[in-house]
Amino acid sequence: MEHDRTAGTLARVEADRPGPTHQVARPSLDREERIIKETLLRMASLIEERIRVTVEALESHDAALALTVIEGDAEINAMQAEALDHIIRTIATQAPVARDLRFLLTLDHIAYELERIGDSIANVAKRVRDVAPHPALAEYVGIPEMGRLAARILADVGRALVDSDVGGARAVALQDDAIDALYHHATDELIRLGQADPANVDRALRLLIAAHYLERIGDRVTNIAEDVVFLATGEHEDLNP
Repeated sequence: MEHDRTAGTLARVEADRPGPTHQVARPSLDREERIIKETLLRMASLIEERIRVTVEALESHDAALALTVIEGDAEINAMQAEALDHIIRTIATQAPVARDLRFLLTLDHIAYELERIGDSIANVAKRVRDVAPHPALAEYVGIPEMGRLAARILADVGRALVDSDVGGARAVALQDDAIDALYHHATDELIRLGQADPANVDRALRLLIAAHYLERIGDRVTNIAEDVVFLATGEHEDLNP
């Protein structure tokens, strides 16, 4: 799906691409790339805050707070659209080649991953809103810790992107193992609690879904970490073999 979307982007701008004799001033292209990167960093910062707010809503049984995250997903979608539009315009007007074209398309992929992380946390917030009126189930079996860790590694991968920090990106990917461990623990405990008492089943199912979406956030942050490595080195590296 992402390959098709990228191919579509290139097709849309091909007719507008300047001819082969067109020379682009390097500072102009550098400025456009910086603007796009800054948009992605704003997206990441906003999503990180939304993750933290969702965890707070879960622990405080605050359905209204969870609703603000759900309703705020449209803002994240708009930021992705802004980034994509800027990428398309830059390709059309600056005629980037080789490294710069790869850079722009990789930024497009990062924007896509961030938008999907935004979708995931909105889905977590929906389950938080559903369980908010009810007593906590075994203090939510580590799900708040999953959320806090997801927010932290998203912040870390943003810093790695700013600094083109390959080591930092690799360290982020390693943290995904901790999210996976928390997810497996939560899954086991929620199944056990549901089997132990039918009254737990509805809350357990909703929390299982929330845990799944948080686990997916870890995977998508790892994908962004791989993009950071690619931007810095030009090499594709599987950080979650």
